[in-house]
Amino acid sequence: MRVAALYDVHGNLPALEAVLADVEQEGVETIVSGGDLVLGPYPVEVFERLAALPCVRYVHGNADRSLLENRESSLEDAWCAERLGHARLDAIGSWPSTVELEIDGLGRVLFCHATPLSDEPIFTRITPAAEVVELFGSVDADLVVCGHTHIQFDRTVADGLRVVNAGSVGMPYEGRPGAFWALLGPGVELRRTEYDVAQAVTAIRGIESPASGRLVEWLLESPDPDEVTAYWESRRGA
Repeated sequence: MRVAALYDVHGNLPALEAVLADVEQEGVETIVSGGDLVLGPYPVEVFERLAALPCVRYVHGNADRSLLENRESSLEDAWCAERLGHARLDAIGSWPSTVELEIDGLGRVLFCHATPLSDEPIFTRITPAAEVVELFGSVDADLVVCGHTHIQFDRTVADGLRVVNAGSVGMPYEGRPGAFWALLGPGVELRRTEYDVAQAVTAIRGIESPASGRLVEWLLESPDPDEVTAYWESRRGA
């Protein structure tokens, strides 16, 4: 089995389309959507694009949960929820917090958004291993794949436990343009797909979405991963 882990699309349809073109070339059997899929300028389009594919497994993220919980109080959540409609929102509400797959060469792989216990905790590539283990709790898996912080990494935090952050397809904090994801089986490949970011920005600017301005800003100047990591670590200790 080969699996594509696509995390944190954040409604960026051009980035998703570019990654799916690469995925098709790799003979991938299963796609795992690791959360924070729809909250952004193209909520319906990214939802339907994955829904049309034959083998997609879904995990909910904190932004997906926010969409359901805060659509009455948040302008961005309300805008996306109105476009998605009841049936799609019900589907999003049914997404589990984790998905587990057996992948050749990797063993038992657990997919979650942030940690297996919650979609919110922050940890980074430099968070002390003991603290990551504490955040994870008891995990019966060989590999955990997460997202949430929008920066790729691959590290071992304990004997027999490897943690991979697949990065962000739609809103990366990598200091360079592209759409970031992970290809699993038989090894782990942290991948970057190039696409026409300038063209995507032009299209996104044409959408009257409360989410467009923030996404455009980060696409035009991707945050430096070292600076973001330092920021996340400062927030973690606050």
